[in-house]
Amino acid sequence: MSKLIGSERVLVEGELRPAVLRVEGDRIAQVWWGTSDPDRIAAAGDDMLGAPAAPAPSTWRLGDRMLLPGTVDTHVHVAPGAGAGGAGFASAASAAAHAGVTTIVDLPWRSAEPTTTVEALRVKQSAARSASAQLSCDVSFWGAAVPGNVDDLEPLHEAGVVGFTCLVAGSGDPGLPTLAPDELLAALDRLVRFDGLLAAPAEDATVGTLLDAVRETGARTHLLHVSSAKVLDLLAEAKEEGLPVTAETCYHHLVPAAGEAGGGNATSTCCPPLRDRGDQDALWDGLREGILESVVGTAGATARTGGSGLPGFVTLAAAAHSRGVAVPEVSRWTSATTVTLVGLDRGDRPKGTITEGAAADLFVYDPDAGAVTDTLLGGRLVASSTAR
Repeated sequence: MSKLIGSERVLVEGELRPAVLRVEGDRIAQVWWGTSDPDRIAAAGDDMLGAPAAPAPSTWRLGDRMLLPGTVDTHVHVAPGAGAGGAGFASAASAAAHAGVTTIVDLPWRSAEPTTTVEALRVKQSAARSASAQLSCDVSFWGAAVPGNVDDLEPLHEAGVVGFTCLVAGSGDPGLPTLAPDELLAALDRLVRFDGLLAAPAEDATVGTLLDAVRETGARTHLLHVSSAKVLDLLAEAKEEGLPVTAETCYHHLVPAAGEAGGGNATSTCCPPLRDRGDQDALWDGLREGILESVVGTAGATARTGGSGLPGFVTLAAAAHSRGVAVPEVSRWTSATTVTLVGLDRGDRPKGTITEGAAADLFVYDPDAGAVTDTLLGGRLVASSTAR
């Protein structure tokens, strides 16, 4: 179904500007700058860059509400037991869509079927497919690197995982035991063969071990949920060396300071735990300076806590505004960089951008109301608080 969507503030090429989009099927077919009036585009007909000669079947006039690329959350834990059925995926996808998230990437931790083999991946893929009619966002998967599965890594990559997570410190998950230093090196050596990506928790005691392994192998590595200033210092040094390392932090490490977050049980689910104001300020500096590339973790956290109030894009954007950081930068941290990390910026339908030919994965943000009002997945309205 064709749609014309006009807004005074569409994020195009890193700037908020008046624009009208024409969505055809699951893609953005055309983008016109300089006007937010869909009627003007429709009336122009073929005289205006091939615009439709008649109004599209569906026309949205957003006024000052912002139209942004859908968020891609690469750090989601779908509920335990989801491997046996699609309920966990449907729940996580619903939470995601209402927060403006249009793609989630499931991590293997706390899962009934850790994705350590192709067979385990197929179980999760099947569970997601069984819930496909209920899914309000796209789903991708991380694989896992554990002792003894080095020969499974390339087959998992070929089967569609976006990368591999591992643990190099003590784990409470018996399905994902710790990699010893020699096993870590073996996994990274194998990943280099097919340009695979490793993602590992940024624990203070293990970052040095990880970075030493990257120095030795040259494997692409991503640090998960950075929460402390100590890790930032090590990461900054690694980037100055030119190591192929990226890193993320989580929404809940940027918005509430320790002792200030509401919701009670929401903070108790955070691992690593919330830090103090000094660490929080350091994380914001790390994002502004490019030491950290992305902010993740809202969809899975919201699903695990039953919507208990852990922050997402809306609260992050408000906190960013108070620190002088504009929405385009927040969108970059939550969409463009996460898309690039897991390779969803490639192909014939790239995500994370508003441009002709890109996926019509979009959300409408009303900063005055402090709300995500509408989310589109492949041009289909999947979440809305707006009467149409």
